[in-house]
Amino acid sequence: MTALGFLYPGHSAEDDYPRIEQLLGSDIRLDLVHTDIGEDAHRVDALREMGTPERLAKGVEQLRLAGAEAVVWACTSGGFVHGWEGAQEQVRALATAAGMPASSTSFAFVHAAREIGAGRVAVGATYPDGVAALFAGFLRAGGVEVTGVHSAGIVTAAEVGTWGEAEVFALARAADAPDAGAILLPDTALHTAAFVPALEKEFGKPVLTANQVTVWEALRLTDRRVNAPGLGLLFTREPIVQV
Repeated sequence: MTALGFLYPGHSAEDDYPRIEQLLGSDIRLDLVHTDIGEDAHRVDALREMGTPERLAKGVEQLRLAGAEAVVWACTSGGFVHGWEGAQEQVRALATAAGMPASSTSFAFVHAAREIGAGRVAVGATYPDGVAALFAGFLRAGGVEVTGVHSAGIVTAAEVGTWGEAEVFALARAADAPDAGAILLPDTALHTAAFVPALEKEFGKPVLTANQVTVWEALRLTDRRVNAPGLGLLFTREPIVQV
């Protein structure tokens, strides 16, 4: 059994994780600890406060006791608002506090885009324009070219958590561009785990979503390779026969 740990801010789309665990169909357990969200606002100062070392460190002891082998800060905006260097420092502090390999959803998007060979991506962000632009800048710092960004302008994660399939497809449709090798939907408050294969069928290209890449990143940290077509093309690049 491989136990993967996640620090998830507040309560929005955390039910994606048991769904993903089921779709993995392997001896993998996803352990989720909810961190204090503070003020629920897609605003830079609130997002920076959400991901402070003190807030994240409070959740790691529970993950250690659960036997987690790696931990991922499951919040995209709470990582990239610190910039590339700041997000790296955030992850280093988390790894030290947890005593295990650590990463964040922001880095998961960069690593996943590299994995599928998507050098150019389109971004469909729930965030306001300024926050979405920071995500695009983070991707560029990681060597991923951004063809364009569509911002939905939503201020709170609570509102994002109410979105369903129709809204997710509309967001991806508004973001897509012919020259983009993949579509990125960067908000862990957005329910997407049930829609990834249908999204990829609709747009004819990989679709990377926040909770999907977060789990993939945790698997990467533990050197686990899982073939799970129900989670999209990102999860079909590994051998079908598992060891």
